[in-house]
Amino acid sequence: MKIRFCGATAGVTGSCHLLMSDKHNVLLDCGQFQGGKAQEAMNAEPFQFDPEKIEAVILSHAHIDHCGRLPLLVKRGFHGQIYCTSATADLLGVMLQDSAYIHEREAEWQNRKNARAGKPKVEPLYTAQDATDTMQYVVPVLYQQLVEINDEMRIVFNDAGHILGSAITEIWVKEEDRETKVVFTGDLGERNRPILRDPTIIKKADCVIMETTYGDRLHTEHVADIQKLIDIILKTTRRGGTAVIPSFAVGRTQELIYQLNQFYEHDDRYKDELSRLTVYVDSPMAMSATQVFRRNPQVFDEETKKLILSGDDPLDFPNLKFTKTTEESRQLNFDHSPKVIISASGMCEAGRIRHHLKHNLWDPMSSVIFVGYQAVGTLGRALVEGKKDVTLFGEQIHVNAEIYNLQGFSAHADQHGLFSWAAGLQTPPKQLFLVHGELAAKETFAKLLKDKLGFDPIVLNGNAEFEISGTDLALLNQDDTERKEAENQEIQRLRDQISEIHTDLEDILYNANLAMGSQLSAERLVQMNNIVQELNKSAMDLGAVVTEAGNEEDQIPKKV
Repeated sequence: MKIRFCGATAGVTGSCHLLMSDKHNVLLDCGQFQGGKAQEAMNAEPFQFDPEKIEAVILSHAHIDHCGRLPLLVKRGFHGQIYCTSATADLLGVMLQDSAYIHEREAEWQNRKNARAGKPKVEPLYTAQDATDTMQYVVPVLYQQLVEINDEMRIVFNDAGHILGSAITEIWVKEEDRETKVVFTGDLGERNRPILRDPTIIKKADCVIMETTYGDRLHTEHVADIQKLIDIILKTTRRGGTAVIPSFAVGRTQELIYQLNQFYEHDDRYKDELSRLTVYVDSPMAMSATQVFRRNPQVFDEETKKLILSGDDPLDFPNLKFTKTTEESRQLNFDHSPKVIISASGMCEAGRIRHHLKHNLWDPMSSVIFVGYQAVGTLGRALVEGKKDVTLFGEQIHVNAEIYNLQGFSAHADQHGLFSWAAGLQTPPKQLFLVHGELAAKETFAKLLKDKLGFDPIVLNGNAEFEISGTDLALLNQDDTERKEAENQEIQRLRDQISEIHTDLEDILYNANLAMGSQLSAERLVQMNNIVQELNKSAMDLGAVVTEAGNEEDQIPKKV
């Protein structure tokens, strides 16, 4: 088996890794490069493989730096299947259409400029039709479902806790008389964050491909930054300014809404003041993504599920307004009343946020609050690092607004979170590749893993290819005692999930299937697990529909 690393090897964007067995070629992510002009130019370059020979794509999540070149892959000849979680599939259409819109608008702008200069026309990287064509290849999969993608490879998606639908992927690759287990983390989230479940700990792997975005940094305390957020907002609006928050449309915006909901609806300290303050979410994609969140409560953490099923919508609060049209967005910059504007993109590279920055960066009464990672070469990174003069739409803007960087809101695990996840591996993997991080972050994290855990990581700092061999066969053949213990643990886990769905359903499955005890085959356990996951999603969907319809409390399911 070989792994060819084709992106996110020298930075944090363009995630793309090719897994090659004896007979099959499977891609892990196909993301877009983001940042300055040099990074953006990399998107149009030929792939480091033939798209027609790629049989499948395993997609970790719907952020553009992980999925953004899928339409280009299809455009250049890919016709395989794209496996992702069901929630990621829901988000993917939104993300790719928005990305296509940006590429088309940028091409139009460049062609107007080229026409005046007598230069030839340029084509967009891909179009809205390309994005639509891509969706026909998407295969939605639930968490914990075992899926055979070909005769040599099986996969299971586990919750990564990064954004809605994000996955840590377990991949079993069988070649001749050996089987290798590869784990691809995608992007790992922080533990104990609102809405989403914690990242799943994987105990065993032969080969691990691990992200290191914050491999050399610790986040500030999340609770402290939540309080700091409301303090900055109130400080800004009390002096008559606008609080501008560049935010990723998927994940970060929904968390901000959730946290602001707690202040608006559950904190009496600011009740009177907040009742006069409007929060605008100015991003069509964020509005669509928020609807996707509401349609996928089955992947929320228990606290958020309880809020939804009790009739409380944690993604809404008084004075929250979504701007739909371009004209509504434009009018925000001619409304001089104090307010909060949450707008995409999170790194300030495109979208409506650039207009809001143009109108507010020069104003000493306003504030710009960053709540996510800012890649090298982006406008957001320049502002965070203290640049005092920037250019927007051909106009130089002097920065007088206060700039804040609240890293406690990051959807990425910090060094401690990354280390805790790696420490969950019961034995050192044969190979551990560090990707998706700047060089300093990867090197610092590699040293930590070596010093504390005895791991021997390989730091990627550019595209490369490796051959994986020497699998420990003992891990594939547990003795009978271990097998029975593992089966009993799996049976108990399934029983717990069934009891949450419905008491009657538990009785049926318990009497018909679980009574078989240790006689259950591994294949039967997988089949039962898949059924439970489907039923759990259906039950949560029903609960969400009942709640949204505003039914009386006694009509809301009490157990899911």
